[in-house]
Amino acid sequence: MTYHILAFDSGIGGLGIVQSLQQQLQNTSLSLSIDYLEDNLIFPYGEQEDNFLIQRIINLIGIAIDRLEPDLVIIACNTASTIALQALRERYPNTSFVGCVPPIRWAARISQSKHIGLLATRATVRRPYLTSLKEQFAADCQLIGYGSPTLAQIAERVFRQEVYNSEDIQKEINALLQMPSADQIDTVCLGCTHYTFVLPHLQALSPRHIQWLDPANAVAKHALDIMLQSNHLPNNNIPRKNNFYYTALPTEDKALLTQILTMGYTDLSHFES
Repeated sequence: MTYHILAFDSGIGGLGIVQSLQQQLQNTSLSLSIDYLEDNLIFPYGEQEDNFLIQRIINLIGIAIDRLEPDLVIIACNTASTIALQALRERYPNTSFVGCVPPIRWAARISQSKHIGLLATRATVRRPYLTSLKEQFAADCQLIGYGSPTLAQIAERVFRQEVYNSEDIQKEINALLQMPSADQIDTVCLGCTHYTFVLPHLQALSPRHIQWLDPANAVAKHALDIMLQSNHLPNNNIPRKNNFYYTALPTEDKALLTQILTMGYTDLSHFES
């Protein structure tokens, strides 16, 4: 049986989850096709107003569900998950959703100093949802969050193998580690899926004692577990190719296509909404 997953993000960040899905899939009996919808027309999401984003996300995902008939939707974006995931589940109760949130619980479990860093977008850092996660899963920890205005864009360039300056990444690490009490941080959560693609740089440019936690593998595993444990039969059992959709023509579409070929995406298609 071939199940169909739709992964959604404002940019390429969710492709880290797609990569992990494809790697973990090799150890299962599942057959999957994975469509990817990139809402790059208004990237980055972290700079948009919440009410506008909620309505846009619900509208886009609704059209995608009707048109593509996915068996499961991964909201592979921290911003979208924190503001729209509950509304999507209420609006589409017959569709399975998996969200992505900062790995606060994981960090609280392994931190020895009980000082946890969070590197995310400015919007994620200021949202009440983050306070709720901290109170629920890390009440005994101090959470030190820094909202980067540039790291998601840097990650886009890194993914496309375009020219970038590692000093710009170092600047964002320093901004986090220079915050009050940050000298005691031993664990840092990645609060933006884009950061998967700069993780090796974050690890190399930061003090060795700091552990960096990327939730991509956990999100992918959760999605596969839902498929494996579900009694739901695929909406359409006909094998299909992976499709990559965008809401605005990527400025570097050839560079993007070169990188996603290894994931089974052979072309880019405009998603008309």
